[in-house]
Amino acid sequence: MYEADLNPAQAEAVAQLFGPVLVFAGAGSGKTRVITYRVANLIAKGGVAPERILAVTFTNKAAREMRERIHRLVGGSTAERIVVGTFHATCARLLRSDASGVGLTPNFVIYDTSDQKALMTRAIREKGYDEKRFAPRQVLGWIGDQKQKGLGPDGAPEENAWHPAYRELYVQYERQLRACNAVDFDDLILLVMRLLEDPTNPVGQQIRNRYDSILVDEFQDTNVTQYRLIRELSSAHRNLCVVGDDDQSIYRWRGADIRNIRGFRNDFPDARVIKLEQNYRSSGVIVRAATEVISRGHGREDKRLWTANPEGDLIEVVACQGERQEAAFVVACANQAIDAGVSLSDVAVFYRVNAQSRVLEEALRAARISYQIIGGMKFFERAEVKDALSYLRAIDNPKSDLDVLRIINTPARGIGSTTLDKITTHAAFRGITVTDALMDLDAIKDLANAARKRVDVFTNLMDDLRTQSAHASPSQLLEEVLQKSGTLAGLRQENTAEADARLENLLELGGSLTDYETEALSAGEVPTLAGFLERVSLVSDVDTIQDAARITLMTVHAAKGLEFELVLLTGMEEDMFPYRGMDGRDADDLEEERRLAYVAITRAKKKLYVTHVSARQIFGTTRWGTPSRFLADLPGDCVVLRSLMTPTYEIRNVKQASAAPPPRDVPIDEERFVDRSFFDDATEPALHALARGMRVLHDRFGEGHVLRVNEGADPSVVAHFPGWGDKQILARFLKW
Repeated sequence: MYEADLNPAQAEAVAQLFGPVLVFAGAGSGKTRVITYRVANLIAKGGVAPERILAVTFTNKAAREMRERIHRLVGGSTAERIVVGTFHATCARLLRSDASGVGLTPNFVIYDTSDQKALMTRAIREKGYDEKRFAPRQVLGWIGDQKQKGLGPDGAPEENAWHPAYRELYVQYERQLRACNAVDFDDLILLVMRLLEDPTNPVGQQIRNRYDSILVDEFQDTNVTQYRLIRELSSAHRNLCVVGDDDQSIYRWRGADIRNIRGFRNDFPDARVIKLEQNYRSSGVIVRAATEVISRGHGREDKRLWTANPEGDLIEVVACQGERQEAAFVVACANQAIDAGVSLSDVAVFYRVNAQSRVLEEALRAARISYQIIGGMKFFERAEVKDALSYLRAIDNPKSDLDVLRIINTPARGIGSTTLDKITTHAAFRGITVTDALMDLDAIKDLANAARKRVDVFTNLMDDLRTQSAHASPSQLLEEVLQKSGTLAGLRQENTAEADARLENLLELGGSLTDYETEALSAGEVPTLAGFLERVSLVSDVDTIQDAARITLMTVHAAKGLEFELVLLTGMEEDMFPYRGMDGRDADDLEEERRLAYVAITRAKKKLYVTHVSARQIFGTTRWGTPSRFLADLPGDCVVLRSLMTPTYEIRNVKQASAAPPPRDVPIDEERFVDRSFFDDATEPALHALARGMRVLHDRFGEGHVLRVNEGADPSVVAHFPGWGDKQILARFLKW
């Protein structure tokens, strides 16, 4: 039934229904097709009940696409019974059905990063630590790292100077989470993993018995706890199919462990290994260029991406004077795409770090070109939206102290910090929640009568809203919250452009609730407040992408899993890409940067521009640029080289000239970028030709650029060497 739609390798992966299967799926090789057809085949030929199939991935967007494709293959009624979702959403569902196994109630709340920071700040203060020495984000980063490794406070290694305090704060943070009937993102997976690994816990056994076949997408992105979770879920039947690509493992910084996919056969030595190497996305030029870049990686699984697609346009590598000229080039390409009838929704601009977007945004605004930026402030992180959500969360889960404290004086009710300090101190002393303390105001002896009355107004409001929640739909409840809390009236009375924007955001939140209710009802589910709040908590950056005709700006990390007709990859300079913004980057970091470059190149379907600059103003300093080492790996017959620089700003090894060298719009045969002859076909300059901006080479410091020349009998230069900084060196010790 499916063989005509699949190539031989895909068909093999779909036909291998039982036992462990490891599928290495190269970029654009149709891995989602393999997963969805495999699900259909499990039901049609394997006799597996739909509800006993679990398919997990990493983003809501990927899960939604997988669901839609399965729906088209097997029909609506069957597709609705299959469990498809992200790791976090799947674990949240499992926890809500068996929350008692980890000491929670089903209406637990999921705290986002700002909630976690507020909770950690309280923990630091309660333990008497200095917030400057123990920054909440730093402590939370350490705790998150331990959780992703499956470690609790006692199991965390003594790897930094503050470990006794960190462990104490870890314990206090966990205690506060449970008191609020709350979890953080890492808890969703960690708690389910612990349930599954405990042979004495009947809840874990029930979860293990739920599924007969498990499929995991983007397996290279799993961390330790996710892998242990999947291994336990499949321990009884071993019907586990993992699909991924070690060449696209780019999330080491947030816990992903490439050893999970490369070492899968250690735990599953009988695994069937299948490689998908035919790319359906990109042109032949782009596929060959990407393959050459990644082939120089170390420790990778041996595979060679290829395509039957036409060769297509050459990759244009463009040298720019600075970030302003680079942004102007992006605008020119956008206008050219518009003139050619290409939709702006098919155009993307990539950069290595978010700070690079500012100049690009300014240029696009000035040119009146519509764009969307992925990874900036998310809709659900806007203050007015978070306030409304805190009302809904406090209604659903009265134990959530953070939400109660956020809204108790929002809009302003005259409940000041002194009153709140007395309430929270009383709650901490009695070991009760803030909500319980609000119901026990008589026990707070030094609380003024006026303050009691104001607090009573809030308490009565929340009681009324909780009563409403018993018979109102989630969208109706939001309307009640906004009306009765005074939020809408306050914004309308303010009557400013900012207030109007906030009102529009709240209306958009109402639209989001309505969409959720419609989707839930169409899937045969009852829409609940808890269901909507969970959905909001698990929204990722990629989920905010809109299909409107506008250019998409994003980091390369955010672009993973996406594809565009036209891609502009900016900032391809040493120290920017590969990025060395932090000290202590090791060989593994550089290997991941190479994989990141591979991901960036393979997002393009038909056309790819790559830009690099001679000098970049970023992070408040000037960075002198040399072309990224990854550009040197591009095959000469795949690229066309351009230079937009003026001779006065040319920082490469060229002779001083009266006019800028003309662009060279032909491919370079049998040579790799960067080739010096592109910039100047003449012979090497003499020593006296040393000038500001020239490229120089030192035996120890490598390649750098001249910042200043000191004349004299034994001339010296001040040069910038990436990774080493500025060095003053005698000219006779340099090559150029």
